[in-house]
Amino acid sequence: MAGQRVLLLVGFLLSGVLLSEAAKILTISTLGGSHYLLLNRVSQILQEHGHNVTMLPQSGNLLIPDIKEEEKSYQVIRWFLPEDNQKRITKHFNSYIETALDGRDEFEGLLKLMEIFGIQCSYLLSRKDIMDSLKNENFDLVFVEAFDFCSFLIAEKLVKPFVAILPTRFGSLEFGLPSPLSYVPVFHSLLTDHMDFWGRVKNFLMFFSFSRSQWDLLSTFDNTIKEHFPEGSRPVLSHLLLKAELWFVNSDFAFDFARPLLPNTVYVGGLMEKPIKPVPQDLENFIANFGDAGFVLVAFGSTLNTQQSQEVLKKMHSAFSHLPQGVIWKCQSSHWPKDVRLATNVKIVDWLPQSDLLAHPSIRLFVTHGGQNSVMEAIRHGVPMVGLPVNGDQHGNMVRVVAKNYGVSIQLNQVTADTLTLMLKQVIEDKRYKSAVAAASVILRSQPLSPAQRLVGWIDHILQTRGAAHLKPYAFQQPWHEQYLIDVFVFLLGLTLGTVWLCGKLLGVVVRWLRGARKVKKT
Repeated sequence: MAGQRVLLLVGFLLSGVLLSEAAKILTISTLGGSHYLLLNRVSQILQEHGHNVTMLPQSGNLLIPDIKEEEKSYQVIRWFLPEDNQKRITKHFNSYIETALDGRDEFEGLLKLMEIFGIQCSYLLSRKDIMDSLKNENFDLVFVEAFDFCSFLIAEKLVKPFVAILPTRFGSLEFGLPSPLSYVPVFHSLLTDHMDFWGRVKNFLMFFSFSRSQWDLLSTFDNTIKEHFPEGSRPVLSHLLLKAELWFVNSDFAFDFARPLLPNTVYVGGLMEKPIKPVPQDLENFIANFGDAGFVLVAFGSTLNTQQSQEVLKKMHSAFSHLPQGVIWKCQSSHWPKDVRLATNVKIVDWLPQSDLLAHPSIRLFVTHGGQNSVMEAIRHGVPMVGLPVNGDQHGNMVRVVAKNYGVSIQLNQVTADTLTLMLKQVIEDKRYKSAVAAASVILRSQPLSPAQRLVGWIDHILQTRGAAHLKPYAFQQPWHEQYLIDVFVFLLGLTLGTVWLCGKLLGVVVRWLRGARKVKKT
């Protein structure tokens, strides 16, 4: 049996190699941050698979100022945003994060940020030199990112087929997936798939709120579309989401709740995973000091390392100082509170190899903001988590972590030193958390194909079949009243009401006839 599985796997991969030719693929990332890191990984994988990949990133990664640039295996076409635009994006992004850190509603800040990204997109589309260069390359396929709306417009300008990747879990963007509200939680509802009556009521009502929010987000690019597309052929962003040949989703059911998918939807959670390397010697020496107690890893992704408030840092440090474990903490030393002396068991570093540390045999716990890539890496290596979510999808991610018993969560603005200390010790000492996430790691690792193999396999498939029309349901072409059977409902309602009315009329006629017959008998 094992031999047959190996043969099937080899056959799948070999058929892709034999049947596919090297394609010219354009990948686009104009947002930066973890969005850039994901597209960078996609580009590397496709290039290593034999395709000719060109990436269009924005130079000067605004959302990760301290990113470690590595030598690229693929071609890069860089472009620079005017300095005043860069300052505006940085200002609004910092304001957006500060709002989230304070626990206030962040959506208005997100809309303002997306409006600025729309202006940035308009600048890029007006760069005739760049757009002409892209057109002359005559790409076979464009790879876009779900929240990078500009990448959809570039693909439309180039008149090329495109595939999209959702960097978050399922449900954060509506692109045609069936979503039964009885057990599929709406984004930001903070519900699980086990809903009671009032949970289903909340989920139903939040569906309308989510739909409105997505409409508002997509509308932030209306002016960009009007400026760069002639009247009569202007694309609608919500239609472009459905136009994607394939949707890759950076999630997995080892993490997310089970839900229906469409044939053109492929989950590739864990795509960021790379071969594990030895931990740098200075970190290895620090870990060795704590022997069997092990160490705790603290990292808050690509956007929070310079945004954490001084008060929160102090509370977290106080909690960490009470642990018998060592603590390796990704935090810029230049932003460390000057009045706080580091505990002997705490080491702060500006950068760390997160995946390599999560794979270390001495790790006991991961303290995280709950970002998608971080959670998937922790699950893959079977490391329990304590989450301090800040913004975006992080709150919902931690709902899933808690629901599946992979860890616990607390709002960042509710953190106290005592509370955090108790939570850290609870997850380290209660082996149920470790057991649950270790079982999830088995689920993730034991799948027949790796995320990278699924990615390249499906890309090769649509290149060979020249699109994925055979994978898309006819529902994408139906008017909404047909898709939701409104016309059928109205017809049957009218038929029922008409039948009731006709029966009432006939009954009236019969009653009048009977009354008339009785009167005749009496006379």
